[in-house]
Amino acid sequence: MKENPFIIKGYKSEKFFCDRFAETQDLLSNVANGVDTTLISPRKYGKTGLILHLFDQIRKKSLPYYTLYVDIYSTLSLEDFVKELSSSILETFPEKSSAGKKFLNFLKSLRPVFSYDGLSGSPQVSFAYSSDNDKVSTLKDLLNYLNAQNKPIVLAIDEFQQIAQYPEKNMEALLRTIIQNLHNIIFIYCGSKRRLMSEMFHSPNRPFFSSTSTLSIDKIDRDNYFGFIKEKFKENGLSISSEAIDFVLDWTKLHTFYTQCLCNHLFRRQKDITIDDVKASCREILNGESANYAQFREFLTPQQWKMLIAIAKEETLTQPTSARFLSKYNLGGATNARRMLDTLVEKELVLKETTKDRTSYRVYDVFLLRYLALEY
Repeated sequence: MKENPFIIKGYKSEKFFCDRFAETQDLLSNVANGVDTTLISPRKYGKTGLILHLFDQIRKKSLPYYTLYVDIYSTLSLEDFVKELSSSILETFPEKSSAGKKFLNFLKSLRPVFSYDGLSGSPQVSFAYSSDNDKVSTLKDLLNYLNAQNKPIVLAIDEFQQIAQYPEKNMEALLRTIIQNLHNIIFIYCGSKRRLMSEMFHSPNRPFFSSTSTLSIDKIDRDNYFGFIKEKFKENGLSISSEAIDFVLDWTKLHTFYTQCLCNHLFRRQKDITIDDVKASCREILNGESANYAQFREFLTPQQWKMLIAIAKEETLTQPTSARFLSKYNLGGATNARRMLDTLVEKELVLKETTKDRTSYRVYDVFLLRYLALEY
């Protein structure tokens, strides 16, 4: 079977990467000029893929930088943060390389405990601490080690807003104090929670205020995505009708992850694709997810579940407290509706998007949106 060109996790190469030319150029410019970046987008818009694409471009252009990616989404504390950072350094600089050997020698003074991830096989590092100050000292030592390398480091920290949830209440101030003295590291702070990221980097009373250039990722341009899909089928000796591609992009609402998933599913058919094939794949995907989506009802109150269904049926909701909307779906009063909506946003079941013209709401998971609109 031919290699599926529609990647749904990780990053393979530029060949399988769609668009993001302008965003890549902005990041390359920031890196070249030593400017830190705050990169914000909803989850599964391709934020991580963009970072890895940037790193790939840096390597292909032989630019004089080391690149380092750290995902702290699963971290709950400073200790977890240090563990993820040190493990990423170890993975970036393999132990047999010159830089890797230097890092291992450096680690010896920090009393490391080495292990390997049971699923990925990636190296893991943890440390023995006798006090909270030891954790801070280890973080400083790791960042100072990177800062002392013979080439600048481009360090991307994914889901950066997570540090605001750590039990160490001074985490932002601590990190900012350390980072502002590091002149050989260019930081990219990535986040999916726009409100939290905006507060962290744009509120005058927060440590990271006005310390970066902000770049927001929107949906991929429709014409570019259309051409990408058509070309990938053509490269593999297959065709997909224009009508079918339009249906794909409408049904997935141009959300990168869900567009990739649906196209991945279509490519598996190994045949020329018509709109009927797309509709069949949509049904198959929803049938496969239906048991999981049905479980969501158990985690919500009946009224919250009703609100979620209502938002799915509206697709994009701009007036959540209007009499028309509340009456149409029997959602009660405006105050209670606002409370339910805030809960769904907090649970990341609903995405709140604000522009200069309006605030809108939609079900975050596009497949869940389609499931609810179809089943209820």
